[in-house]
Amino acid sequence: MSKMKSVYVFAKAQVSAFLGGILDYGIMIACTELLHIHYTISIAIGGVIGAVVNFSINRYWTFNANQANSSPVGFQLAKFIFVVAGSIALKSSGTYLFSNLLRLDYKISRIIVDIIVSLGFNYVLQKYWVFKKTAAELKTPQKEEIKA
Repeated sequence: MSKMKSVYVFAKAQVSAFLGGILDYGIMIACTELLHIHYTISIAIGGVIGAVVNFSINRYWTFNANQANSSPVGFQLAKFIFVVAGSIALKSSGTYLFSNLLRLDYKISRIIVDIIVSLGFNYVLQKYWVFKKTAAELKTPQKEEIKA
C-alpha cells in the first residue's frame, strides 16, 4: 500500500471513529445526565451503539471490506465484537482512573481516553485484524486508487 493510500485510509478511519464517537459520547452524556446512570455504565451503552455505526462505516467505506474476496461479514463482526469489548473496557476503566486520580470531570477524562484508545487500540486492531486484506484482495486492484 502506498504511503498516500495509507494516509487516506487512516484519515477515513478517523472520520468513521469521529462519527461513531460523537454518537457514543452523546449517548454517554444523555444516559449519565438525564437518566442518572453511572458514567462507566453509560460508556458501555454508548460504546455498543457507536460501534454499530463505526463497523458499518469501516466495512463499507474506510477499509472497503465488503467485496466478494473479503472475509465474510460474520467473521469480521466476531472479531470486531472482541475489539469493541476491549475498547469499552479500556474507555470505562481509563475514564474512571483519570476522573478519580486526576480529579478531572468524566467528560474531559473520556475525551482524553478516547483519543488514546482510538489511535493506539481500535485503529490498529481494525486495520490489521478485523478488516485485514486477504491475499486475493491485495492482488486485486481497488476501485478507489489514490493519485499521488
